[in-house]
Amino acid sequence: MTGSIALVVFATLIICLILTVPIGFSLGIASLAYILYTKQLTFGFIAQNMVTGADSFPIMAIPFFVFAGELMGGGGISQRLLNVANVFFGRIRGGLAIVTVVVCMFFAAISGSGPATVAAVGGMVVPTMIQKGYDRKFVLALIAAAGSIGVIIHPSIPMVVYSVTTNSSVSKLFMAGFIPGILIGLVLIGYAYFFARKMGYKGDTEPFSWGRAGKEVWKSKWALLSPVIILGGIYGGIFTPTEAAAVAVIYSLVIGCLVYKELDFKQLLGVTKNACETTATIMIVIGCAAGFSKVLTLGRIPTTVATFLTSLTDSKIVILLLINVLLLVVGCFMETLCAIMILAPILFPVVKVLGVDPIHFGIIMVVNLAIGFITPPLGVNLFVAARVGETTLDSVIKGIIPFLILMIVTLLLITYIPEISLFLPRLLS
Repeated sequence: MTGSIALVVFATLIICLILTVPIGFSLGIASLAYILYTKQLTFGFIAQNMVTGADSFPIMAIPFFVFAGELMGGGGISQRLLNVANVFFGRIRGGLAIVTVVVCMFFAAISGSGPATVAAVGGMVVPTMIQKGYDRKFVLALIAAAGSIGVIIHPSIPMVVYSVTTNSSVSKLFMAGFIPGILIGLVLIGYAYFFARKMGYKGDTEPFSWGRAGKEVWKSKWALLSPVIILGGIYGGIFTPTEAAAVAVIYSLVIGCLVYKELDFKQLLGVTKNACETTATIMIVIGCAAGFSKVLTLGRIPTTVATFLTSLTDSKIVILLLINVLLLVVGCFMETLCAIMILAPILFPVVKVLGVDPIHFGIIMVVNLAIGFITPPLGVNLFVAARVGETTLDSVIKGIIPFLILMIVTLLLITYIPEISLFLPRLLS
């Protein structure tokens, strides 16, 4: 019975995706197929779970972080972060490439979104780098890869969704993502440096001085305070991650409108419109995915998958490798939040049997699906980078291969060395 239910549900989902039905609606239709096939539930089940799935205090962080990211990009905060990073790293060979990664890591700590990071940072650095002679394919691939750090370093919208789906601690997930995000950033910086040496790219010719650095840091103090306030408030116990998201919105609004004065009324309307469109899409997906997740549970599909995987081998190393391969393939074709909502309930029982820490597995999932941001054919960061660079998607894909290899190697380190993820949560708990 479970096998036939799984066939009906997933066949319906796949057909909908092939027909390019939006993913949120595809999940709802797959849930409807379960209801029609089993006749165990009423049609109101879908609507009820759409409401209850979105009716969650942690989920409230998503619209706030989306809005905060848009405000930071439009309000001048990201530009100031770039200026500060350029003072300290711009003189190094390939300095602009290194600055790009550093700024993406900073912006990740205040936006929680990969595509938002690519759009905000790429819009500033891509024209300058191309003007200074950097290869366009390398530049756009670098910004797409560095932008994926936006969902690994806290705050992270996918981590919020994972925590709700698996009933895990959001704060611990945020802490766990810090070292993996830094590690990926350092790997990208290392590659950028050696590529720049190979190609002969020079750094900024303006000499470094502490006076210039101090002046730039002082001018950018309000931008630099953003991650301090958000993360310090969470870990200091002043407010929850959801409340931190609301604080980020208010702070970004005040700084962009009243301090930097780069957000006028017209720009504010545009930023708000973009945030509303993004949030609406995410919330529809979350609502429909909540019903789909419940359908999977009622059909005993997660338990069946867990039993199947553990029957193949009792090796924790092999099963984690199989899960990584599955997530990497899924990341090629499915949006991150959808993949978490669908696969977390299925894979979570498997890793529990293996004794994998839920927080560690959350980081494995998020890093896997962050790689999906730069994996053809549907890597959203690739599309955003192509739009920012005013070029074709093929041009970005040609340059992304070395970054994909490096990130997959880093993923394996994160998978098989749990302390990379769990050191900070254990230290601060």
